Amino acid sequence: GLESWLIDHIVIDGGPGDAATWAQLSALLGETWPHASGVRLGLARLGIDTGYEAPAVYAWARRQGWGQVLPLKGVEGFNLSAPVSGPTHVDATEGGVKIRRGARLWTVAVATFKSETYRFLRSAAPAEDINAPHPAGSIHLPRGVDAEWVKQLVAEQLVTVKTRRGFTRLEWQKLRERNEALDCRVYARAAAWIAGADRWHERKWRELELQLNITDPVA
Repeated sequence: GLESWLIDHIVIDGGPGDAATWAQLSALLGETWPHASGVRLGLARLGIDTGYEAPAVYAWARRQGWGQVLPLKGVEGFNLSAPVSGPTHVDATEGGVKIRRGARLWTVAVATFKSETYRFLRSAAPAEDINAPHPAGSIHLPRGVDAEWVKQLVAEQLVTVKTRRGFTRLEWQKLRERNEALDCRVYARAAAWIAGADRWHERKWRELELQLNITDPVA
């Protein structure tokens, strides 16, 4: 039902020119987090923005492998039928050598997933019965989540703007400068789309639970 949970928010200090920064990011690929059942889960996919220093991003993603790492590029506008397109093959640079079509790039219609996120945030949680199922798309945040993170999650608003030709269109605009949490949410959502979560039937979810030996946690 596209319910989601904020599990962690990690900030790695440094830039794309710092090898130590990439080493810390590489280490995350093997990290695990505890599921409520006690099973530890790793990252099925890691989406990474290519909007800044794309050559360094492509080089790192190429070394890690395309099965887990997904270079992403956000574009404006809405695409409800296919909010993620690709992958397209782009040139990469490895050790100073240009590799034609050496990287895979996914394109994300970020406005679509921003609108979806705000729609999910408006979903009402069960008020009385804590064991009642939540609405599809519910976004679960842990107790004590940082207030700055929440402000970043809702740092934009959808407005109607008029073009030079006199037409109107919808556009997401910032309410405050920092919106990293919203960007992270959008790209994580894109990674889930690429992994196929939107198209999995109930049988697929049950198969995944069996593979990981996940059972309902004891109350």
